[in-house]
Amino acid sequence: MAMRPLRHTSRLPPRKFLFIIILILVPICVIGVWTNAQKISYFFRPIWDRPPPPFIHLPHYYAENVSTDHLCRLHGWSLRPEPRRIFDGIIFSNELDLLEIRWQELYPYVSKFVIVESNTTFTGITKPLFFASNRARFAFAEEKIVYDVFHGKTATRGSHHDPFVIERKQRIAMDSLVRISGISYDDILIMSDTDEIPSPHTLKLLQWCDGLPPVMHLELRNYMYSFEFPVDYSSWRATAHIYGPHTRYRHLRQTNHIFSDAGWHCSFCFRLIEEIVFKMTAYSHADRIKRKDFLNYSRIQRLICRGDDLYDMLPEEYSFKELIKKMGPISRSASAVHLPAYLIQNADRFRFLLPGGCVRALQ
Repeated sequence: MAMRPLRHTSRLPPRKFLFIIILILVPICVIGVWTNAQKISYFFRPIWDRPPPPFIHLPHYYAENVSTDHLCRLHGWSLRPEPRRIFDGIIFSNELDLLEIRWQELYPYVSKFVIVESNTTFTGITKPLFFASNRARFAFAEEKIVYDVFHGKTATRGSHHDPFVIERKQRIAMDSLVRISGISYDDILIMSDTDEIPSPHTLKLLQWCDGLPPVMHLELRNYMYSFEFPVDYSSWRATAHIYGPHTRYRHLRQTNHIFSDAGWHCSFCFRLIEEIVFKMTAYSHADRIKRKDFLNYSRIQRLICRGDDLYDMLPEEYSFKELIKKMGPISRSASAVHLPAYLIQNADRFRFLLPGGCVRALQ
């Protein structure tokens, strides 16, 4: 008797059923991708983006009670017969506490504090002149302050302003103010944001050593919310320039040389939650606010004390190894060593910047 071929008994789902599944899944996938596009993009960044060329790290030698002459020679430099003048140039928004710490810390080394403040944010929102209205707080440095107001353009409803264009215009305005400040060729010009604070011993080397590179970036230890949450040493935008005819005020990569461990960068290090909300809506990355609840005070307070990201973003890294390593909240540190001396001397006033001070006032 001939064997009958085996028949395949499994049945394919009806076409209607498949169509319904596709009809449900496709919109869900589209909405999911649309909602999490930024996260997906950042997660796959190591595939689609290449890192910039690596910096040439210049070692930084420092210890207490070591002569400046010896420190200059350790760097391959020589001691000058007299110190250079240092000009500290910043674009100011609303970081009053950090500005006080910065200027008090650097006062002995800086000849002029050059500061530009705008009546609008980078995003085109009208803002108070925070520095002008609090200038009495900085009376200790009054004779060194060179200040000007940049009159920005207010964004109208429905219009689009590129915040990076407005930011660049403010930095260009700084060039004119620096020249007015009395700077001369061979002086040092520091270009950095208010929260990017070079250390005093960095400035002392810039002041007293000959043989420096004409331009070098300053590697700053990166902190978030306070000095309780150290992130890494990824902050590099601050620069030190030996001022010359071609020096222009910029906040981007200008050389391959970077001076190691040269200070501190404390991002979103504000006393009040309303100050944090102001920065979130004011600075160049305001587009990261994807939902209204991102500006909720209780949410922000919770994230600060956990060391979590305000924008619910993945780390911006060029390798999966670094990305995975930095995912999740920032680890707390109980160390308050090697921080600005003025901060430690006034710890009671600036408790919110130190370990255990994560709870913020509302306003």
